[in-house]
Amino acid sequence: MTTFAVVKTRDDVAAFEVLTRALVGISLESLDVLDGQVSLPQFRLLLTLAGLGRVPSTKLAGELRQGASAVTRTVDRLAKAGLVERGTDERNRSVVTLDVTERGRRLVTDVLDRRHEMLAAVLDRMSPEHHAAAVETAVEFCRNSDHVPAVGAAGPLPL
Repeated sequence: MTTFAVVKTRDDVAAFEVLTRALVGISLESLDVLDGQVSLPQFRLLLTLAGLGRVPSTKLAGELRQGASAVTRTVDRLAKAGLVERGTDERNRSVVTLDVTERGRRLVTDVLDRRHEMLAAVLDRMSPEHHAAAVETAVEFCRNSDHVPAVGAAGPLPL
């Protein structure tokens, strides 16, 4: 018989744990606009690449903290679907570059637009005082976190 330890946590930590679940839920629901066109790992790659712009495949692999072969396999599927295109570096033709196609950018934009709508709806239901406090708290929390993703043209990356 397996038993699970009950973890006692501080009320403030518990509140942020629930907040994390709410934000992940919004993020995942915003992916519904993809309608199964790409998987979550594929979308993560598209979102990251959209933020970086045209980059060598090794740079993308580093940003995703994945091996080059894993990125290559995912890019193969996305290129076949017309969402990513490969190129070469003008200075070094052996370097493979990657960029999101216009169709890929539309997918990223659709998801981000949906996510922004959902977040705005929650913020709009708050009183002005709570809204302002939530924004201030979010900024301060991110300022103190070691897990804030880079901010690119598409916004914070990579989810």
